[in-house]
Amino acid sequence: MKPTKDEAIEIFKKYNKSESLLKHALTVGGVMGHFAKINGEDVEKWTVIGVLHDIDYEMYPDEHCKKAVEILKNENVDDEYIHAVVSHGYGICSDVEPTEKMEKILFTIDELSGLINAACLMRPSKSVLDIELKSVKKKYKDKSFAAGVDRSIIEKGCEMNGESLDYFITETIMGMRECAEEIGLKGNL
Repeated sequence: MKPTKDEAIEIFKKYNKSESLLKHALTVGGVMGHFAKINGEDVEKWTVIGVLHDIDYEMYPDEHCKKAVEILKNENVDDEYIHAVVSHGYGICSDVEPTEKMEKILFTIDELSGLINAACLMRPSKSVLDIELKSVKKKYKDKSFAAGVDRSIIEKGCEMNGESLDYFITETIMGMRECAEEIGLKGNL
């Protein structure tokens, strides 16, 4: 099965009750959809994979990217989607290497979207609509800010994709702007 975005959200909610995890799934889904558009790819497919990428995280944090295979197979999700989901944990909790462009982008933007989300919440506006590259870069360089975000993964992802950090920050912001209301980052401009 190649689920729609709405079906992916329902599948995600079966295994995750946390509102913050759902927002992260929707954020990654939105950003993946944005990257699909700029790469001339299937927006729905990339969005769904973004939404499902942490399917096993809440219930099985110690088996992250491993339990996802079983869960998604039980939900009859296509193997191609499962491979993409599992590959986002490459070198961290999975030995499945991202090989497709979509997988490499997911690997890169998962952590990055979390850092940008945190940077938005620190702003008076609490919005992604007015945040700029310069602000995010400043927060990115401050290792104590969003200390749980592994910047080496983001940098490895940039290398994998042959793109700069500036490019990924800029396009991730743009993707988050497209779904700002859905992810709670429209703020109070």
